[in-house]
This record gives sequence, structure tokens and C-alpha cells, in this order.
Amino acid sequence: MSDPMSAVSPPSIDAVNALDAAAFAARFGDVAEASPWVAEAAFEARPFPDREALVAAFVGAVGVASCEAQRALLRAHPDLAGRAAVAGDMAEASRREQAGAGLDRLTAEEFARFRDLNARYRARFGFPFIYAVKGATKEAILAAFEARIDNDADTEHATALAHVERILRFRIEDRVMP
Repeated sequence: MSDPMSAVSPPSIDAVNALDAAAFAARFGDVAEASPWVAEAAFEARPFPDREALVAAFVGAVGVASCEAQRALLRAHPDLAGRAAVAGDMAEASRREQAGAGLDRLTAEEFARFRDLNARYRARFGFPFIYAVKGATKEAILAAFEARIDNDADTEHATALAHVERILRFRIEDRVMP
């Protein structure tokens, strides 16, 4: 039997539905940053009638997870323009997304500003600043960073999860045909 995911173009939802649990986890386990449990939980919602249902399954898996599992997912994300980015030690999708937003081409002053904001944010909330950077500019990201750093913990937890949901959507849309 041929591999339904072997084509160069993104697979159809029918091809996604044809995957067994192991193949699904292999294909989508990295959609949620270093948190394959999200894909494993999303798999249980099969069959997916369309790509939107696949996105909803990932978002739903995060939404029903325990607060501790959600916090672990948030902590799994790299700092924006942080050490992992400089060292090249982050998921390929994160690297591409940050590069697309220009975070790989910061001036020394901008890099210092990101480093300061990352440290302050992490100290305040216990997880990195999460922003769905696809289509954003470094200026918009910095403005959001400044606006969110004074949020209360509950508001910021919810805001960070909303950005994780956007990231999940972007990554699935990149990987599966409409």
C-alpha cells in the first residue's frame, strides 16, 4: 500500500484520515511545540470532515488539557529572538516563523530589547512570551510584548494559549490541503 502522505504537495484530509496513530503522530507531533501529546489527543477526534475540524481537534486538545499540561506546552516554546534562536536549537517551524517576522535580522539594539523583555516576561509569568509571529513584523511583536508584560497571570495565560491556537492553525494550514 502506498503512503498517503508521500506526495510533495500537502495531503488532503482524506489522506490524513487514512493515517494510523503512529503515522499521525509522526506527521503532526511537532505542530504543538515539543508537545506531541496534543497530536495524540487530536487523533482521537478522527475522522476529520475537513481541515477546519483538524484544527479544532488540536485546539480542543489544548483547551481540555489540565492547567499544568497547558503550562508545560507554554514553557516548551522558545523565546522570541532568544538563545535557542541564536543557537539554532528550536523546531524548524519556529525557526521559519521567526525568520519570516525578521527576528533573525535584528539590530544589536533590537536584540537587547528582546532579551530584556524575554527575561522580564519569563520572570513574571514562568513561561516565554508567545506570539503567533506569522505575518507579523518585529515592530508589532515588540509592541505586543510591551502591551502584555503588565497583564495579570490569568489574562496572560489565556492570551498565550490564544496565540498557541493561532500557531496550531498556521502550522496545520501549511501542512494540509483545504
